Amino acid sequence: MTSSGRARDTSVQSVDRAVSILQVLAAQGPSGVTEIAERLAIHKATVFRLLATLESRGLVVQDAERGRYRIGRTVVELAAGAAMRDDLSLLSRPICQELAVAVGETVNVAIHDGPEVISIDQVIGGAAITSIDWVGKRTPMHATAAGKVFLAFMAPAQADEILAQGLKSYTSHTAVDPVRLKEQLESVRERDYATTSEEHEIGLAAVAAPIRALDGRVVAAVTLSGPTFRVNEDTVPALAEQLTKAGAKISWRKGYVKRG
Repeated sequence: MTSSGRARDTSVQSVDRAVSILQVLAAQGPSGVTEIAERLAIHKATVFRLLATLESRGLVVQDAERGRYRIGRTVVELAAGAAMRDDLSLLSRPICQELAVAVGETVNVAIHDGPEVISIDQVIGGAAITSIDWVGKRTPMHATAAGKVFLAFMAPAQADEILAQGLKSYTSHTAVDPVRLKEQLESVRERDYATTSEEHEIGLAAVAAPIRALDGRVVAAVTLSGPTFRVNEDTVPALAEQLTKAGAKISWRKGYVKRG
């Protein structure tokens, strides 16, 4: 076996053992290095080294009683992220189904991870020509309607950082100039929805509206997409009206206060 092969195997083994340590802590609560080592039949020095790495990433923390470790806050946050996706899918699906039937287009719910958008649920509309299955796929924030919703409502410094990264052009319609994009984002904030037309794929257009949490933060977006001969300047106003109502309904289910 080559040295690179041995290094790869060692790395995989370390990851495997680190997961086992987290499982031990989840099962039996705060534990010391010796307890964990004995439970897993791993040398104490190895356990200590792995715990140090896990602690540096917030996955484990030491109790006030030194030498005992427990699950850290980062694990809770990771679990919450997965739960949020499931929660959003469950909360939003009935409303998305109603919307898809009403407009005949594909409806998605999306979240964002850094500069990328991730679709977590999709309902296919009744039209003969529909968009592809986007669930689980990552798409660029600056070239998608959902992404522009996130950019418009996130902290300005965070948006500026994303826009300064050097934006990729996917078609001749992709907006990559930060100044132009900021003008578009201002319109998104005024209208409370975003649109794109052939910015990520030729022939595809989309409209997106925000989904808000209890504190008003935009935590997701609901989008509808279809071919440009159906989703265009003439049809967007009526589609956007129905979409923003759907986004508001999902937001209320998430705890956002309903006004009026």
